[in-house]
Amino acid sequence: MGSVQRAMRLLECVAEHENGAPAKQLARETGLALPTAYHLLRTLVHEGYLRRDKGLFFLGEAAERLSSSSAKQKRRSTVAETLAHWRDAIGAPVYYAMYRDGEIEVVCVADTPGNRAVEEWADFRETAHAHAIGQCLLSQLGEDARRDHLDRYPVRTVTPYTVRDNDALLRRLGRARRMEPLFEQQEYALGTVCAAIPITVGPTAATMAISLPFHQADRLVEATRRLQDEVGRLLGSLAISISI
Repeated sequence: MGSVQRAMRLLECVAEHENGAPAKQLARETGLALPTAYHLLRTLVHEGYLRRDKGLFFLGEAAERLSSSSAKQKRRSTVAETLAHWRDAIGAPVYYAMYRDGEIEVVCVADTPGNRAVEEWADFRETAHAHAIGQCLLSQLGEDARRDHLDRYPVRTVTPYTVRDNDALLRRLGRARRMEPLFEQQEYALGTVCAAIPITVGPTAATMAISLPFHQADRLVEATRRLQDEVGRLLGSLAISISI
């Protein structure tokens, strides 16, 4: 444990020197004996956490991967906390999804035992035509990208209320107004109504969505408006996390 702690001190010290630092300086600043510092520095270089160039030590690829992973996890935590806040404020499950590499990806969901998220009983990626999340994401794509998606995942009946064919879906998406929410009732899951709000940052299509049981359908428009207001206030910080 002591060796690990000393190695971490060295890593932190190196990270503070953007232009690199020699072993003697690192030993002095961390309070380590020079032989101990040399031994740990060699080990860290061997493992890829540091690299040595002309007698100076810099962070290596392994340390940079750790930093990137930590930053990504922090962004995920920020989004999860935000969704949980909105879930409690609105009283409905909240979803964050995006269209990445030609696929629908539900990134984060916030629900509670009393407000359960919709069960993914049919693969979300293959049924974008049937749920508000997928329809919202497809509405943000260009016509060619939409048709490409539907060539891979053609419209099929999921419930009696599902849109009937590709052309009908494309007409619906074509009528969608830019940055306006999309609503669906029981098209993916019987007894459930949903709404999704488009979020576009650069080339990335994303969405925030909510779902409610059918007997609360009269709440959907107001709850969606509340979510729009919340998203509008925090869009700057969410944009930073758009690619998690």
